[in-house]
Amino acid sequence: MAPTWAKAPDFADQPARRAEVRAQTVVDKQRYLEEGLTPLRCQSCQSEVLVRKSSSHQTSVQWTENPAARCPVFARLSAEGHGPGRPETCAQLEKTIKWAVDEGVLEVRE
Repeated sequence: MAPTWAKAPDFADQPARRAEVRAQTVVDKQRYLEEGLTPLRCQSCQSEVLVRKSSSHQTSVQWTENPAARCPVFARLSAEGHGPGRPETCAQLEKTIKWAVDEGVLEVRE
């Protein structure tokens, strides 16, 4: 029999504990993926994104639509065959985010 491994126990034999873990997972998912996101439009192409600055060096960006549909930089990357998780970003969006931080529109949550 091949050994099995899991990051965390599944608590299959403890239904109450399993329910607690699932409930906490929902809370964690909301906290890390949704909480603190600020809607922001790129000043260049008007693409809307959701942004969170967790520190001066860490920025989370969630696109509200396909980035290649509006942003010329991402349209070019897509046309060149780059898929999700592209290694590059858009300099204009970075400038917009910096502007939003400098103007107090976007809070850095250190």
